Formats: sequence, structure tokens, C-alpha cells
Amino acid sequence: MSDLKRAPRRTPKPSAKRSAKGPPLAGVKVKRASTPKPVDRKTMMEIFRRFEEANPHPEGELNYRNPYTLLVAVALSAQSTDVGVNKATALLFPLADTPRKMLDLGEERLKECIKTLNFFNTKARNVMATARLLVDEFGGVVPPSIEVLETFPGVGRKTASVVVNIAFGIPRIAVDTHIFRVANRIPLVVTKTPNDTQAPLEALVPPEYALHAHHWLILHGRYVCKARKPECWRCPINDLCRYPDKTAP
Repeated sequence: MSDLKRAPRRTPKPSAKRSAKGPPLAGVKVKRASTPKPVDRKTMMEIFRRFEEANPHPEGELNYRNPYTLLVAVALSAQSTDVGVNKATALLFPLADTPRKMLDLGEERLKECIKTLNFFNTKARNVMATARLLVDEFGGVVPPSIEVLETFPGVGRKTASVVVNIAFGIPRIAVDTHIFRVANRIPLVVTKTPNDTQAPLEALVPPEYALHAHHWLILHGRYVCKARKPECWRCPINDLCRYPDKTAP
């Protein structure tokens, strides 16, 4: 018998390659497909051209009478649906459609009108405080300034952007969950949060489409590019969108 020892059998190292019959071995990292790069400017122009062609004069879905009632309606819409807000303001606005009338109405009667909305107590307190501020410091007139509006109780960047865009025709894009989703699916931009999205999106949207970009994107997200199952089969920009998980009917 030979005195030579048999060399120990070596265990092959796991490979990250996927076999034809199954997934890679457990514990092996697999490189995922990278996020699509934002569309180029020519494609972006075509996207907004199609949005305009389909809906030349888009409008928001909140009912209002003037810049003040728009400010109130948008403030009330936080954590509430537009349908719910419109039902509440149908009772409220005939009674109080100016800051002075709102103060005369009083907080308790305001609560009665908006009690169907989430956080109505806090919203009522903020609406009354804003009305007082407008009467005392701005002559009852809503200022066309995002920076000033953001200092009002319960008014953030999104609310202020909606008001100046709709009431005063200033091109701003108020990024909510719908716009954040749409902008990152196409993608127009690649961002991590809605708050990180407004500035780069406003910088990229072609000037000729900037005024209505907010409405086109939010309506597209609400009715076509839905959160759980986007309706890609009827999307007007399906061939331009780079979203990898497009859906069929």
C-alpha cells in the first residue's frame, strides 16, 4: 500500500451566476437592474406635448371661489380626499369666503362644517389663525408668495405652491405622492422623497409647459399611473416611459 495520502477534496466556491434551472445559491449577492436614467430633454418635451394635447386646460378638483377659499380648501385637503373637502366647503364657503367672514363665523361653527375631515380640530384652529393673520397684517388679501404663505399656520410648501400656481398663475409644482410616483416612474427625475423632488422637477420641466405641469402630473398619477397597478395599456406616454414593470389589461 502506498504511503501517499489522498489530497482532500476541495469544495467549489459558490458562483453568482444564475443557472438555467434555478436561482443563484443562497447567500450569494445578485446585482439588481439599476434604476432607469431620467428621460432626455427631447423625450420630456414629447411627454408634456402629449399631456397638453389630451388635456389643454387642466384644472384642480378642489372647489373654490377666490384665492382665500383656495388657500382654505388646500389646507383642509391634508390627509383628506378632494371629494370630502368639497362636501365640507359646500357648507362652509357660502358662510365664509373671506378672512373677515371666517373670523365672524367663529371656530366652533367652522368645526361643525368640517367635522367630517381628518384632524378637523387642528385644521379649524389653523384656518382661524390664518384668517386673523390675513386680516391684521395683509388687509385680508392672500399674498402671491410661497415664502410668505409658508409662514402661515398649517401651510407648508405643497399648499403654498398649489395656491400660487392656481390662484396667481405662477409656475410651481406642488409634489404630492402622485407626482412623486409619476416623476420617478417615467422617470423625469430620480429622487428619494417628495420634498426632494420639487426643485429638480421645476428646473427640468420646459418653460412652455411649466404652468400646467402640476395638474398634468397629478391627474396622470391619480387616474392612469396608479400606485398599486398602473394602467399602462392606456397610458398616452407608454412608449416613452421607462418604467420596467409595465402592466397589461
